[in-house]
Amino acid sequence: MADELRMSREEMLDLGRKALEVVVERIESLPGESAWDGEFRQVLEDHLQEAPPEDGRSVDEVMERVTRDVLPLTVRLDHPRCFGFVPSSPAWPAVVADFMAAGYNVNQCTWLVASGPSQLELVVIDWFRRWIGYPERAGGLFTSGGSAASVDAFVAAREAAGHPERVTVYMSDQSHSALVRAAMIVGVRRECIRMIPSDESFRVDMDSLARAVAEDRAAGLTPVAVSANAGTVGTGAIDPLEAMADYCASEGLWLHVDAAYGGFAVVTERGRELLRGIERADSIGLDAHKWFFQPYEAGCLLVKDANTLRNAFAVRPDILQDTVWGANHPNFSDLGLQLSRSARALKVWMSVQTFGMAKFRRAVATGMDLAARAEAHVRASPVLEAMNAVTLGVVCFRVNPAGSDLDESALEKVNRTVLARMFWEDPAFMSSTMLHGTFALRMCVVNHTTTWDDVRETLEAVERFGKEALAKSDASE
Repeated sequence: MADELRMSREEMLDLGRKALEVVVERIESLPGESAWDGEFRQVLEDHLQEAPPEDGRSVDEVMERVTRDVLPLTVRLDHPRCFGFVPSSPAWPAVVADFMAAGYNVNQCTWLVASGPSQLELVVIDWFRRWIGYPERAGGLFTSGGSAASVDAFVAAREAAGHPERVTVYMSDQSHSALVRAAMIVGVRRECIRMIPSDESFRVDMDSLARAVAEDRAAGLTPVAVSANAGTVGTGAIDPLEAMADYCASEGLWLHVDAAYGGFAVVTERGRELLRGIERADSIGLDAHKWFFQPYEAGCLLVKDANTLRNAFAVRPDILQDTVWGANHPNFSDLGLQLSRSARALKVWMSVQTFGMAKFRRAVATGMDLAARAEAHVRASPVLEAMNAVTLGVVCFRVNPAGSDLDESALEKVNRTVLARMFWEDPAFMSSTMLHGTFALRMCVVNHTTTWDDVRETLEAVERFGKEALAKSDASE
């Protein structure tokens, strides 16, 4: 029987050209479009809910449907005016690298199965190690993202502690929800996950941390790990990393640093200074698909001692007995939760090789500079109030004119109205957060295509909508 799932060379090239043209056209047209588009579920069910076809459709029809009804209906995270959540804009060589990894059908599970991609991952992990300031004995692996990296880190921490019972872990009330889920996955009871209060700068309060650990030990529990933030997703705040490293060393606790958002600031001089002490952590989570301009998925876990991952994850099933090929050939499946895994390091390697680190450093630094200018604009505005001191690329603020007599409930209503109008009426996309119970508008500036005009005009739109919302609020009183 003929191979019915194979296309001819001409058909493959034709489909590939169509896809390439669609993606390039999308990238070039982004500045003229809105940063968000979406549709209600019932509409999409009407368009897409169907049984699979028994006979295939033409590639033109398939491409038309996916480019009309599926792919455009997203937050365009690479739009120059996308400031919601943690956006990014992937470098084109990295996009091509993902296509090539899929085309080569790489399963980078073991050295025998993928020696070339495995060596490339060792190279890129070593780049990250050097940027962080880790010793040569350090190691790590690429993961799908910060969530998987957090799970791997907590497994390593638990195993390094001897797999004790009645485990407790500690993190800031500003920590990402992925850390809570990771702790639950590795067996920490929900009531033993300690959310430590943060101070007025949204950094973990060290006295509260020490008190919680002491109380848990006195109650017969076993403190195992502390998670620090190297750039919270809410405000970009950086926990006191050196003080936390000192404390964890004195208490025999594993220190994990969640640097998924802010970690790649270390490639800049200012970022290295801000993140001083990160190199003392036992493990660090990074997401290159955030501030290192890669397509999803490009998470990473680094550990100060690579053996802590091998001790936690290495197994030798019979089906993989042929993978032991020569001495000291590493298998990445021995370092984390995945066996089958794509060649994620290829995109980082190809984009850095193409552009060079100087351009990447400038791109990261530009994000910090634009965020600082945005904060200055907010503080100079007669309409806006700054809600955080910018350290990395996150600016939190709200509409609250000086001398306003609105109470917190009224201010929240005004700012929610502004956010809704930004969502529906402005080409930019923003998100919000709660800062110690107070509603705040939030801009995250990390896209290498973003200009000051993009930032300034977005802030001016907030001011305009804010004035109108305030006028309606006054009229209703």
